[in-house]
Amino acid sequence: MQNMVERTARYMAILGGIVLTLLVLLTTISVLGRGLNTFGHSDFLNALSESAAQALIATGVGPVNGDFELVEAGVAFAIFSFLPICQLYGAHATVDVFTNILPPKANKVIVTFWEVVLSLVILLITWRLFVGLQGKMDNGETTFLLQFPVWWAYGLSFMAALIASLVAVYCAVAQVIELVTGRLILPHRGEAAH
Repeated sequence: MQNMVERTARYMAILGGIVLTLLVLLTTISVLGRGLNTFGHSDFLNALSESAAQALIATGVGPVNGDFELVEAGVAFAIFSFLPICQLYGAHATVDVFTNILPPKANKVIVTFWEVVLSLVILLITWRLFVGLQGKMDNGETTFLLQFPVWWAYGLSFMAALIASLVAVYCAVAQVIELVTGRLILPHRGEAAH
């Protein structure tokens, strides 16, 4: 079970990374296009060479149509894609200034408590994403520029959140078992408990 959970979390992180990389490329192309379009319309280029300015504008260079819509949908998916690996390795940001002075057993109880709470929060978010997905499917809302159905983004985010929920529940159960038995189950969690 551990191998399957770890493999799934890694694949989701890789997929999220690929999506994020594509979004960076899209944004870069869009910003460059917007910048070249602005330069083509600039007084500086028109004064330097009106024909060069007209040639640049004639190429149709400009921002990517719907770039904001694609980035919005893609970033939401990427965030939920990274949640499983963060959950599995206990890589969420923590502040342990005051808990460092506590004994290891007390820290383990605190870590387990918050693991369960975070898992419940991820389950709540996943449920609300599903409700939102149903609402977007029912009302047929589309994006402004590209006119793709909004529920597509909700659906992709929901699938990633569903995997995050499964990993979160696994981690919560494993953390409770670790607390009760003292046996380490989760990868690289021994350091997080101290």
